[in-house]
Amino acid sequence: MSRSSSVDPVKETCRLIRLARSYWDAHRNPACRTHRDMAMKLYENLSREQREAIPQVLRVWLRYRSEKYFGPGRTAPGTGRRKKKRLKPR
Repeated sequence: MSRSSSVDPVKETCRLIRLARSYWDAHRNPACRTHRDMAMKLYENLSREQREAIPQVLRVWLRYRSEKYFGPGRTAPGTGRRKKKRLKPR
């Protein structure tokens, strides 16, 4: 899906962050990661004034999720799972 260049970058960034949040809430992590990456690329290209036009709650979510769950220090998917406890026979 390609968008024309006439789309407001602030509105498009907000739309992508909201979409990523909805995927996150639905536990659709690959889709969330894809849309968060697109939102981050757009966000990084915005000027200071444009960034301030994005609602703070969206900016905080984008930064928090980016650093905690998608940043370089994150635990790789599938490695942080707990092992099932074996029940001892009685």
